[in-house]
Amino acid sequence: MIPKLHYISQAATTALHLENIQKACSSGAELIQLDLEHILENERITLATEVLKITSHFQTRLIIRSYYKIAIELKLDGVYLLPTDSSPTHVREQLHSWQSIGAAAHHLQDCEDLINSGVDYIALGPFKNSTNDSIKALDLTAYSVIIETLKTETPLLAYGDITAADVNSLLHTGISGLVVSQAIQQDFNSIKTFNQLLGASSTGEMRHTF
Repeated sequence: MIPKLHYISQAATTALHLENIQKACSSGAELIQLDLEHILENERITLATEVLKITSHFQTRLIIRSYYKIAIELKLDGVYLLPTDSSPTHVREQLHSWQSIGAAAHHLQDCEDLINSGVDYIALGPFKNSTNDSIKALDLTAYSVIIETLKTETPLLAYGDITAADVNSLLHTGISGLVVSQAIQQDFNSIKTFNQLLGASSTGEMRHTF
């Protein structure tokens, strides 16, 4: 099953990644997405290995952003793909059968294409724009319209500078879960708050299986 709350570890150093992930797991995170964008290429496999030791200890799922070959080598729980990454169809052919694929989407057409490619879940957004976002944020109406139009069993998660104050309004759109980074890194105890708002205990996960 796919947890309703995904925490993205985004850090500039290996030490900070490890510190953040230790705190997140200790605070009850059920799934970590490891973003290695700012880590040197020759350090990525080492960092992912160290992260896996932490997540394994806590029985927390670990997925990696973009670098699906690392997911294969270390037998991680799955991979999360950006639009600029290899296609989900190609990656699926490379992965172990039990590994999951999540992918980012912004438009209805993106979602339809990803569903047809057989992804396990979709992160739809951004809900709010950060300084790094070059695409227009989606409002609550856009989420509602896309979800109602799709009528899919593939879980749709919201992402994009989401705080605990946004959860109830997002859930009313029909969204299945959340992908969060900033709000959690500011206060790792907020994981408990997000989980309570989502009803995201181990018995309240989304029905799609890995």
